[in-house]
Amino acid sequence: MPQVEGAWIGAADARTAQAFATSWNNLPAGSVYTHAQFEDWLAPLTPADVNGRDVLELGCGNGSLLVHMAGWRPRRLVGVDLGESVVSARDNIEQTGHPNYEIVRHDLTSYRSSGFDLVYCIGVLHHLKDPELGLDAVLANVKPGGRFHCWVYGEEGNAVVRGVVEPIRHVASRLPWWMNKYGIATPLAAPYYVYAKSLRALTRRLGASRTLRRMPLYAYSMWIAEREFAFFQHVAFGQLVTPQTRFLARHEIGAWLAVRRRVDADSVYVIARNGNSWKFGGRVVG
Repeated sequence: MPQVEGAWIGAADARTAQAFATSWNNLPAGSVYTHAQFEDWLAPLTPADVNGRDVLELGCGNGSLLVHMAGWRPRRLVGVDLGESVVSARDNIEQTGHPNYEIVRHDLTSYRSSGFDLVYCIGVLHHLKDPELGLDAVLANVKPGGRFHCWVYGEEGNAVVRGVVEPIRHVASRLPWWMNKYGIATPLAAPYYVYAKSLRALTRRLGASRTLRRMPLYAYSMWIAEREFAFFQHVAFGQLVTPQTRFLARHEIGAWLAVRRRVDADSVYVIARNGNSWKFGGRVVG
């Protein structure tokens, strides 16, 4: 039966969760992401991997991904988040008409269940004080034979973000959310919006030349340039509101997966996304 369970406990990541909740709870109703973006984040998973199965999202925010996941027709759909955004998540998923969902307020690193066929965690592990605890929670909630899927910021391809945005984040994350969003994130998003849109226009006119492809954040800019300014603003605020961010290298992710015995080594994938992030996942054994 649709519900929100009050299972929140104190956690090291509570400040981060609350910071993101201010972002999620100040968005219009519905998903902030397009269905194409959802499919991009979840690939190589497809509707066939979800239809009729039990699915868990750890770190669900306002349910923007859950809204699209409901369309893949899982038997049961559960979202877990530590912040107050669970209220928005419930409202958003309720509008999908999915008959069997739960939104649980809980620290994802300690959340445990009887097991799901698929557990996914998108854009969350890199904001935790201990990302490996988050990964352990993902794996702990997968049934034997089930699948897991995660997405994280990459160390590779993010030199500009780490060099320019990160120093600003250390200051901006301490400010009131409205001052951060409208006084810092919005002015910073404006020049990047012009940059990304210009790169896309040049690429359409001249083709993806070697010179253009060498421009900073080229692949990511081509992806985000499909969206309106409000989405740029949302992304910038999400970068600046969090108290902590970690950029993960490909070899680090590989090392995490290699030492976790429940991960089927033959099923593992680590996929570069937009030149500056990583999708990874696989299957879980008993």
